[in-house]
Amino acid sequence: MEKREQPVGIFDSGIGGISVLRELTACMPGENFIYFGDSKNAPYGTKTLEEVRELTCADAARLMGQGVKALVVACNTATSAAIDILRETYREIPVIGIEPALKPAVHAGNHKRVLVMATPMTLREEKFRHLMGQYRREAEILSLPCPGLVEFVERGELDSPELEQFLAKLFADYLTHPVDSVVLGCTHYPLVREMIQKVFGKNVQIFDGGEGTARETKRRLEEMGLLNCSGRPGQVVFENSLDSPEILELCRFLLEHKTNHKKF
Repeated sequence: MEKREQPVGIFDSGIGGISVLRELTACMPGENFIYFGDSKNAPYGTKTLEEVRELTCADAARLMGQGVKALVVACNTATSAAIDILRETYREIPVIGIEPALKPAVHAGNHKRVLVMATPMTLREEKFRHLMGQYRREAEILSLPCPGLVEFVERGELDSPELEQFLAKLFADYLTHPVDSVVLGCTHYPLVREMIQKVFGKNVQIFDGGEGTARETKRRLEEMGLLNCSGRPGQVVFENSLDSPEILELCRFLLEHKTNHKKF
């Protein structure tokens, strides 16, 4: 197979990276992708740094063993914990991570009170603290760890009354003292974006980093002459550490549908 036609590998701690895969396939419809979700070990965001690094390196090695031409780390926690390690290990290919979309949230309109939702580990790591430090003078930036939310998404529970109650409790302080915008700092969260918007209300603008990651991936492939120019529609292969037909069905559904009104 010509190198340009080799797949792009994309991985996440579970099914959350589908939100990034949506942006990648929209941006580069001719590319082939292998998506690996490590749902067996989800969530990564409540694990130790050493555990996340070990799992992330194993995920990357699995995809590299299948001959991918680039790696997309579609997990904020894995990016925070191990992106430098992966770039040092796989110097010969593009390795693209994701980070919370804080810059567009701060710069969009008059959004001066910004809430960043993320996993506990993402918020603890130096990478996020450095990012937040760049914009402290421009906006009031609040961080909200969201343990438990990833598990709703992994169960395919995307619009249930129980999820709405969970979010209402999680956001209680920010509903009485409103924020201007919300940053979804975990790739699982865009998959319940509609419910988050419902709880916060229509006046709160929501941002995530998936589109920016897709644009950067395309730029890096172009730069290295690796864009697929076959003219054929790209194919997506789904793999998951649980090896469950139901979770693979959910992955395919989430890729094909921007709205999440389906029960699993």
